[in-house]
Amino acid sequence: MIQGEFGDDDELWFEIELIGAEGLEISVYAMLDTGFSGWLAIDNQDLEVFDWLYIGQRNMRMANGREAEFNLYAGKVRIDGQEFDIPVHTGEGVPEVLIGRKWLKTRRLVVDIPSQALTLGQ
Repeated sequence: MIQGEFGDDDELWFEIELIGAEGLEISVYAMLDTGFSGWLAIDNQDLEVFDWLYIGQRNMRMANGREAEFNLYAGKVRIDGQEFDIPVHTGEGVPEVLIGRKWLKTRRLVVDIPSQALTLGQ
């Protein structure tokens, strides 16, 4: 189980590690976005250092109703000490590293704002 942190506007932040093809590991804070149906999204500019394998493209509807095209890469992340091979969505203007609701199919999310408790675990 990993402990999260609440942002200034009660965003849900979790520290994860992104793992590059050559073994590079970078710890980042990722925001849980329940409106995002995938596993992980990052901005195109953050992609280069990881050298992940390109696997295709996917159109997705954004919260504002517009369609956006994302590139998909075979990425690797570590969450709570476990490594996962997942598809990573990349696009222009992704403001934060985002983890999506796919994680909620394998992990239990506990959010208790009054007591400042935020966990993502099995």
